[in-house]
Amino acid sequence: MTNENFQSLPRCRNAGLPTRRDFVKTSALVAGAGLAAASVGSPILAAAAGQSQAGGSQANKFLGYVAFQDENRISIFTLDKATGKLDWQEQVKVAGGPAPLAVDPRRKFLYVGHRATHELSSYRIDPRTGGLSLIGTIPLQGEPISVATDRTGRFLLSVYFYQSTVGVHAVSNDGVIAFPPVEWRHSYHGPHGIVADRSNRFVFVPHTADRGGPNAIYQYKFDQNTGRLTPNVPPRVTLKEYLGPRHVCLHPTLDMLYSSDEQGSSTTAYAIDSSAGTLTPLQTITTLPANYKERNSASEVLITPSGKFLYVANRGHNSISGFTVDPSTGRLTTNGWVATEAVPRTFSLDPQGTFVVVSGQQSGKVATYRINQETGALTALEVYEGGKNPMWTLVTTFPG
Repeated sequence: MTNENFQSLPRCRNAGLPTRRDFVKTSALVAGAGLAAASVGSPILAAAAGQSQAGGSQANKFLGYVAFQDENRISIFTLDKATGKLDWQEQVKVAGGPAPLAVDPRRKFLYVGHRATHELSSYRIDPRTGGLSLIGTIPLQGEPISVATDRTGRFLLSVYFYQSTVGVHAVSNDGVIAFPPVEWRHSYHGPHGIVADRSNRFVFVPHTADRGGPNAIYQYKFDQNTGRLTPNVPPRVTLKEYLGPRHVCLHPTLDMLYSSDEQGSSTTAYAIDSSAGTLTPLQTITTLPANYKERNSASEVLITPSGKFLYVANRGHNSISGFTVDPSTGRLTTNGWVATEAVPRTFSLDPQGTFVVVSGQQSGKVATYRINQETGALTALEVYEGGKNPMWTLVTTFPG
């Protein structure tokens, strides 16, 4: 996985800001719909023809989901822990353009943002098969771009790029998303990701530089008892270069945060002041080879559970860029590139940091890679047929 040895793949709207009154007016309707959905249970579905069924012990497999927005479905797969082989299990019908996905810390529930219909849904995960049963759906006054839970799983965090908004919804112990939201806070144009820090006392929201975005990461204090957000001091860290932070991830042990910089085709490392909950940029490093001059934008950024390696997806160069992470400082060193399916908008690492699963937004295919545990280099494994417009890929473990 080096610059000299670029590996090829194996063959094979702007809406007005919502008011509290707007939410309350429809809360009774939504509560009734949610109860009805929960009572029906809505087990979903038809297994794809000719594809394997989940069943029996899943001890040797990871569980995964891909949201295909244009086909209104979520595909369930298993990933063999030894070989990295991916097996499709079920195709779950999800209306409204499913896109961002998040799983709670207990891995009991999957949360789905519907970009076309402006909704959030929760599903119960079958601990044996990974199958999904609808719990309920609530409306939104905006298009959810990214969702995540806080560290306890009691709150669902979300961002709305076109509505310049950050949202927080309470979630019951049974996975029911409460309505109206606890927080519906105007920030600025272009929020694209959200994460709660390891202490669960602070929340960071990157905003791109595209179309007037602030080119900044907003910083909030987070009340883990109420779910309320309070702008920190300062309320944001603004970048001097035209970088456009898009998504962020946290180092598992160091007080470090990393962004994928959409406009800058780079990744930036930030030191986190663990007392104040504020960020200081330390390093920005390109995600592209020096000889690449064509158009590109960075999308997802993820770090291995060991904290040793970090990866960023390039759309245009169509690659995953790898970095080694200094274990004491958190600084990054370029570790090469591996080719992906066209337009890798979304990818995921397994919970042990052994494999990478990448979905090509343009090709609709899903590719797998093995991580070299000594060097972080990626070796391409297999490419699988997927579907139209994969918008999110998530690999997790079975509940239990």
